[in-house]
Amino acid sequence: MTHPALIRRARLRVLAAFCGVGGDTAGYLAAGCHVTGVDLAPQPRYIGDVFHQGDAVEYIRAHGHEYDFIHAGPPCQFDCTLTAGTNATKRSTYPDLLEPTREALEATGRPYVIEQPPGRASKRMRVDVTLCGEMFGLGVIRHRNFELGHWTAPKPAHRPHRGRVAGMRHGKWYEGPYFAVYGEGGGKGTVAQWQQAMGITWTDVRKEIAEAIPPAYGLWLANAFLTRTALEVAA
Repeated sequence: MTHPALIRRARLRVLAAFCGVGGDTAGYLAAGCHVTGVDLAPQPRYIGDVFHQGDAVEYIRAHGHEYDFIHAGPPCQFDCTLTAGTNATKRSTYPDLLEPTREALEATGRPYVIEQPPGRASKRMRVDVTLCGEMFGLGVIRHRNFELGHWTAPKPAHRPHRGRVAGMRHGKWYEGPYFAVYGEGGGKGTVAQWQQAMGITWTDVRKEIAEAIPPAYGLWLANAFLTRTALEVAA
């Protein structure tokens, strides 16, 4: 396949597919990018420049080629612990979005990144980069794996964790430098603690924070891509 050249603009135009409230988007914005988000659900607190409500895969197919870079984080329920073990029968109730997303991204010819948490989905993708909250001094561990399409980046070193995740375990409270940003029980921290731990301040809705990635991850990816692009231009 012959891939179209990167569109040269004053601001890199990024498409954030399955954007949610925009954790990744905030990072791309911090890097100076113009970010358009698309999500099946309405996102009144989306932080990006433009938002489109609709099917993310269909939007990529129709409009992905109009952007310089695409970040896609398809929902992981089909491959996560929610549908594993005794809950395996629930797996069929969720669509497998990983392969359709990759196919749509490849068809655009644009540089892209696919984001997924550790688990079955990550075993079905090429893990080019893994990011962790400890790399950025955050109050979450929040490992996320990334497959890079049509570009490469050096793998950052993974820092040792400073301790355990704070919360209740078997009726006992454990202190720790991290919070578990998901669910409701287990003494997982207040909304304010989640916001600080993740670096997300523009929403106070637990579900929205829990489904996001820290903006620091988007900023790292944006800077890695912009650095790579600058080196290619210089060469």
